[in-house]
Amino acid sequence: MKKLRLILGDQLNFQHSWFQECDNNTIYVLAEMRQETDYVKHHIQKVAAFFLSMRNFYTALQSHGHQAVYFHITDAENPQDLEKIIASCIENYKIEKFEYQLPDEYRLDQQLKTICSNLKIETEAFDSEHFYTTRHELTDFFEGKKLLLMENFYRNMRKKHHLLMDGSTPLGNKWNFDADNRKKYKGEVPVPPEKNFHANVSEVVTQIKEASIITFGNIDENNFSWPISREQSLEVLDYFCTNLLKYFGDYEDAMHTEEKFLFHSRLSFAMNSKMLSPKEVIETVISFYHANEAEITLSQVEGFVRQILGWREYIRGIYWKEMPNYAQMNVLENHNKLPDFFWTGKTKMNCMSHAINQSLDEAYAHHIQRLMVIGNFTLLTQIHPDEVDAWYLGVYIDAIEWVEMPNTRGMSQYADGGIIATKPYVSSGSYINKMSNNCAKCHYNVKEKFGDKACPFNTLYWNFLDEKKEYFKGNQRMGMMLNLLNKMNPEELYKIKVKANAIIENMDSY
Repeated sequence: MKKLRLILGDQLNFQHSWFQECDNNTIYVLAEMRQETDYVKHHIQKVAAFFLSMRNFYTALQSHGHQAVYFHITDAENPQDLEKIIASCIENYKIEKFEYQLPDEYRLDQQLKTICSNLKIETEAFDSEHFYTTRHELTDFFEGKKLLLMENFYRNMRKKHHLLMDGSTPLGNKWNFDADNRKKYKGEVPVPPEKNFHANVSEVVTQIKEASIITFGNIDENNFSWPISREQSLEVLDYFCTNLLKYFGDYEDAMHTEEKFLFHSRLSFAMNSKMLSPKEVIETVISFYHANEAEITLSQVEGFVRQILGWREYIRGIYWKEMPNYAQMNVLENHNKLPDFFWTGKTKMNCMSHAINQSLDEAYAHHIQRLMVIGNFTLLTQIHPDEVDAWYLGVYIDAIEWVEMPNTRGMSQYADGGIIATKPYVSSGSYINKMSNNCAKCHYNVKEKFGDKACPFNTLYWNFLDEKKEYFKGNQRMGMMLNLLNKMNPEELYKIKVKANAIIENMDSY
């Protein structure tokens, strides 16, 4: 039987059972499509990385003897649409059966179901064989429960997969070392440079421009640092274990103006494109830890495992549990527009300037920059979650909707009304000052609430609490801050609100 098998741009998993044997009657198809580059405006590095990784995967398929066809973005015969590409291949190669791996985006899942329903040949969907969990394992785990606490899910995953366990007891007699993962980085230990492959990617950048794909952000065409093959991805994993793991947990929440990456692994693109599996990443890190326990403490490793085994799998489960309604949620009724400086990086707020410019320069920012600086600002200024979603999905190299949307719309913007977070992740400038050195050289004063030099985060924070107090009045975790709000001098609160509204109306002036 002549088969056509589709491989999407985030399904570059050479360990998949599909590839264990070569079959001359099976043809694999990969395609660069305007359908995928245009549904949201993407960072130039993101488009380049996916195209290059797909091309390398195609080359690897051929070198292992598999039959494969590839549609480049500039190919004249590329219809730029998934349904048309599949139809074209079925006709050209006289295909009798179409197969695909379950996609991780709801949008593509629905499209492929529709495509298959219209085909007159046999079709079959396969698991992507990537995650620890099935799509609906989280839904089943939380059945009948009101609170979907990640910690409970994480502990169950540790037990089920026997990771960092001593029998039925967690290593170190603690499930979670989060309290040890909140150190401010003050240059105590040198940060190794990031693993950089110094690739010349000018050819693919030229093709992206020739195809008139609209992108944003910056790229050094002669010095591309991201891994674009399985071999390079494994090098990044090895580099993390050898050079960064020792201090990862200590400083995973820290920010520093001179250190873009600190001790973060930069493995998220390799995992989200499936060049690496979460299982091999976790098992490699744990094995390295056990071989180097004299130098690496458990808190470093547990913090890393929690991000992948706990948070990553949890977020995916939430996505499939709540879609498609999740994409429209906006319980706080925020409707403001994203300011222009999100595309230019031009702002006097030092923390925002560093986080936005890093995002534009590197297509990357770590989780605290995304959550407690950029996301904090967009929630405090009451930006519409659709606008925030689109920016996050476009700007970050690792952003695929299943992982981006729950993190952004849920964790960061509280647009889901608390499905993920038990309270909104908002703060004044004090948190940023506590976890970074941004405030020391900022145009604004982190200790002031109003006045020309007042930190906008301070003003916006108290204004947000006042604006949303009715919504949060029953939230116990917000009780202390709402009590402080109620005790605030009315004249002081009035000044804060006047200042906050001026900021919201003129965000690009701050």
